[in-house]
Amino acid sequence: MAEQKITYCRICESMCGLVATVQDNTVLALRPDPNHPLTGGFACPKGIAMTEVQADSDRIVHPLRRKGDGSFERVGWQQALAEIGQRLRAIRDESGTDAIGTYMGNPTAFSHATVPWVKGMMDALGSRHYYTASSQDGNSRLLASAITFGSPLTIPVPDLLRTDYLLMIGANPVVSHGSMFTGVVAREALTDIVDRGGRVVVVDPRRTETARLFEHLSIRPGGDAWFMLSMLNVIFADGLEDAAALARHAADADRLRSIVSAFTPERTEPHSGVPAQLTRQTARDCATARSAAFYGRVGACTGPYGTLVNMLLDALSVVTGNLDRVGGSVFPTPPIDLFGPIIKRGLDTVADWRTRVGDLPEVLGTAPAGIMAEEIRTPGPGRLRALLVVSGNPVLSVPGSTQLEEALPELDLLVSIDLGFNDTNRHADFILPATTFLEREDIVVTFLSYQLRPFLQWTDPVVAPRGEAREEWTILRDLSAELGIVPSSIPEIRRLGALARRIRPKTLFDAMLRMGPFGDRFGLRRGGLSIAKLRRSPHGVRLGDYVETGVIGDRLTHPDRLIHIGSDELAAEVQRLQAERTDPDYPMRLFGRRELRSINSWMKNSPTLMVGDIHPSCGIHPRDARALRLVDGGRARITSRAGSLDVVVDVTRDVAPGSVCMPHGWGKRLGRDGADQGAARPNVNVLTSARAQDLEQISGMSVLTGVEVRIEAVPPQAAARQPVIRPTH
Repeated sequence: MAEQKITYCRICESMCGLVATVQDNTVLALRPDPNHPLTGGFACPKGIAMTEVQADSDRIVHPLRRKGDGSFERVGWQQALAEIGQRLRAIRDESGTDAIGTYMGNPTAFSHATVPWVKGMMDALGSRHYYTASSQDGNSRLLASAITFGSPLTIPVPDLLRTDYLLMIGANPVVSHGSMFTGVVAREALTDIVDRGGRVVVVDPRRTETARLFEHLSIRPGGDAWFMLSMLNVIFADGLEDAAALARHAADADRLRSIVSAFTPERTEPHSGVPAQLTRQTARDCATARSAAFYGRVGACTGPYGTLVNMLLDALSVVTGNLDRVGGSVFPTPPIDLFGPIIKRGLDTVADWRTRVGDLPEVLGTAPAGIMAEEIRTPGPGRLRALLVVSGNPVLSVPGSTQLEEALPELDLLVSIDLGFNDTNRHADFILPATTFLEREDIVVTFLSYQLRPFLQWTDPVVAPRGEAREEWTILRDLSAELGIVPSSIPEIRRLGALARRIRPKTLFDAMLRMGPFGDRFGLRRGGLSIAKLRRSPHGVRLGDYVETGVIGDRLTHPDRLIHIGSDELAAEVQRLQAERTDPDYPMRLFGRRELRSINSWMKNSPTLMVGDIHPSCGIHPRDARALRLVDGGRARITSRAGSLDVVVDVTRDVAPGSVCMPHGWGKRLGRDGADQGAARPNVNVLTSARAQDLEQISGMSVLTGVEVRIEAVPPQAAARQPVIRPTH
């Protein structure tokens, strides 16, 4: 007989409540949980379609080893782990621990255990080759926080539940469902702002799904920093700054005032694409609103000045008096404080060391993933020879995709932990099967510091793992044992040796919860939480209605306990911005977009989501299409300094003039055994550069927005003859 099991989605940060219908260890259906305290009755198509990923006939459910002819054969876990361990030990003995690296994909952030165990493995190993999706997603945000507040983990979130004015830059939460803010259904929260008389202004080069519902301010790709500098210029020039807030919290307000004094809206208009009068009005509206929140996400982070953009977003919050204020930008108090101990132990590092290739800074111990190809190919001490990829597909995700795919065969060992074949692990020596989120226990941990409503939920596995799939943390534990190390970032735990390997994530996080602000202190606090108590409330427990304010004094970790809004780093980035020159050979600017029916580079094997055999298209404004003689549905060739790509044209007024818009995360169609199934669908990162000097130097962040390109029509006969992708070197 079928039974109903309560769980939650772990595809994106919304983490919507789900109800699974299960029979004979098979998930028959998923539906939104109407009793979930935060998302009651809502879940997006991706969460519902997880049943198809769960049951996919091409899913990898047994360990696989590459044979001499390039195909894969099934092997047992013991044999796979022993052979991988033997090869890793040989590489370590010959070239040192810095020859071994890991790449951790975005899905790992939604597991309570994977991130600590991967990071712990790399810290115990002592290797600097630790790469994550964050250098394609948010390292510029982290670095901006380190510069402004003192720690990369001190990140303000927009108080959507109480704000009167929301200015969003480079974010599309109607599709993404929110990022670096959780605890709400994004579309409902934004609509509520307008319903109570407020405003939502979306600054984006594209009239996104979010912008269509609210106010849209069109901007040139990569023009965000110019726009915000001129907003600050207007606020200071008009005397609209909050002098009391600046005197109380800012270390260098006068220096910021001096820096922005030259950036009048008239001067920035050619660079931002925003009319001067509209910039002035937007600045005045933000500064005079009863409360205002400033929010930027991937589009704000991945431009050529992503760190500066995020520093300026924080500066706007401080200058207008909206930081740590009801309706402004706030700092949640998490029920399980993952970040606090990291900060206290000094593990929240930035630029403690720099990379062998490119001399780029580490951020939270991670190196920029954009340089992996060069790290594989550059000889000398520390060359990357072995790579473990955990739930990731860097061939599609990092810039210079072609160069990385060509470099992977030069590794001595490539191991992938994943659900199925992808563009990266088709080159692997071993593929180890991971569980889906429906097959593991979990608790929300990573995103608790971004919650707009304090909330906690535990889930038991919905079904047992298919085949021989294992939880990622157990695979990492066993691989670490092969290397004779304990996967922990804490030296005291590593010194426990074999005993430490018996520690389960559930035990660790239960202790952190019980000693936290909502915990039961192991029985000393009546009504407090433990995982045992959470299990008795499977829909989750709501712990409050709003984020508490007045906490900024406890969050600042600069020695002077002040906010640095006019820092040396900000001044240097502004100077770099002013030196910017355009190349007439590449007159247009490329930027990306997120799609509702896929998540980054995965879930494209779901028949329901991919109905109609979707092909990514290139959005371009009608004015540019006419000038370039491009027709809707025709073919065009986009060329950058890094590569060239043939695409289908979508002529649309939703895209700003002078820009080109492509979705990310597409690539080859792979079936059983990693075999190609038809032509590749265009991967936009062929056009982005993986050269170390082309990354954002201050953060090592990949530049995926505002990429200089040119575009030209491809005659039908030429399109038929030419391959889709032609990398240039």
